[in-house]
Amino acid sequence: MRTTPQLAIALTLIATFFWGSNFQVTKFALTSLPPWTASVERFFYAVICIFTFFAWKEGIHSKVLKQNWWAFIVLGAIGVAGFNGAFFVGLQSANPVTAALIVATTPISTNILEAIVNRRLPGLMRVVGMVISLLGVAVVITNGELIWGGVVQVVTGDIIIFMGSLGWSIYTVGTRVFVKDATPLATTSWTMFFGAIILGFIAIFVESPMTALSSGTFESHLACFYIGIGGSTVAYLFWNMGVAIRGAGKTAVFFNFVPIFALIIQIMMGNIPSLPQMIGVVITIVGVFLGQGNITVDNKLFKSILRKQ
Repeated sequence: MRTTPQLAIALTLIATFFWGSNFQVTKFALTSLPPWTASVERFFYAVICIFTFFAWKEGIHSKVLKQNWWAFIVLGAIGVAGFNGAFFVGLQSANPVTAALIVATTPISTNILEAIVNRRLPGLMRVVGMVISLLGVAVVITNGELIWGGVVQVVTGDIIIFMGSLGWSIYTVGTRVFVKDATPLATTSWTMFFGAIILGFIAIFVESPMTALSSGTFESHLACFYIGIGGSTVAYLFWNMGVAIRGAGKTAVFFNFVPIFALIIQIMMGNIPSLPQMIGVVITIVGVFLGQGNITVDNKLFKSILRKQ
């Protein structure tokens, strides 16, 4: 299979679809399981699946682990344990679509972090695209109150999920900066492995995971299985492949599709979004395509307009 930019875009979109569905499915998992325990069960399935595929596809070599063990542990702690722990804890109070929209702000922090690391700034139109996308996200989160001048309320779960999204930004950039001579599959496998171990220790200290697992419903366990295979194994692997082919900054912009998929799934479940949400989705889509160069604007004309303002 040729690793073309078009393939990278397709893989990244599939990853964001799974993540978009995770927000709704996680609510089912949390009906009878505490957050850290549910997260551990998710990655129990994910680690088994990814290492089985890893051993079959490439073989598990100690050289890669010895060379990158510290990076795998740190990135696993931040991008797997940190992001997903915040994800499950935050969704106890946050609305699934709102949570997805908060995660969509990740490209902003990722591009800023990548610019700092590489000592360069992103192109003008990419910045404009990111700002437009962020505006669309803000409109949906506040249900239009940001524009109409109403009272904007943010729940604790939203803040926790936002902190987790910052961890994902570090993970996305870190896989390219700190990991050396490792394939996307190896990086996904080892960071997921160490992240799952860290999640397990946290669950033991703050919850009673064995008791919780035994009392969980079939639906909750099924939800964990889905997000463990699709929302973890497939999504992480495809995301890291996209990063390896196109770079962290360009790949991160596609995180804006996570809330779009979340909204589509919400509609399919019979929950029709409000008009401000739909407007915000449209704004976000325009920003994504503008930032990716799919919608072209004459830079000279744009700069001329800015000077006249």
